[in-house]
Amino acid sequence: MSEGGLRERKKQRMYQVISEAAITLFLERGFEKVSVAEVAAAAEISKPTLFRYFPAKEDLVLHRLSDHETEAARVVTGRPSGQSPLDALEQHFLAGLDRRDPVTGLNDHPGVRDFHRLVYGTPSLVARLFAYLSRSEAALAEALGGGDDDRLAAGQIVAVRRILAERNWQRIEAGEPASAVYADAVAAAERGFGQLRSGLGAYA
Repeated sequence: MSEGGLRERKKQRMYQVISEAAITLFLERGFEKVSVAEVAAAAEISKPTLFRYFPAKEDLVLHRLSDHETEAARVVTGRPSGQSPLDALEQHFLAGLDRRDPVTGLNDHPGVRDFHRLVYGTPSLVARLFAYLSRSEAALAEALGGGDDDRLAAGQIVAVRRILAERNWQRIEAGEPASAVYADAVAAAERGFGQLRSGLGAYA
């Protein structure tokens, strides 16, 4: 492995170590009750070093979602020849439901539930989450073509995916097992992507 590749792997490993140390503390004591200095101490680094990796305290938590920022864009650019972007995105979301991908909201593992509760129950994390969604939207718009219409389409697609995931998480949080929510989650996803295909004509 090249020196550059090794350096990048070390950097990514450090991101992971710091983020997991922070999330462990936040889940134990609450986001607002843990200082950045305490996170740095738990990760055995200095506070300035921590801020070189994570500019904001909220990013310590949302780093776990960072791989998903460009997920929709990757699905579009990597889809098979002849498949439409919307078909590829719907297929990907349905596959995520089937494998209980936490990003779809349909996962009742206690650790996943605790993480979602931390995110959605902390106003500053919810606010920061929208910055992540904005970057996801921009990446998807670029993958769709980069024009104004592509940006509008990307905004609608990202919103549908977010609302579907939030609805699933709300039912899981209310105590329903993922297995009981699955069929409704699939039906809701099919309706949501169906509305995207029809151009919301029923609301015109």
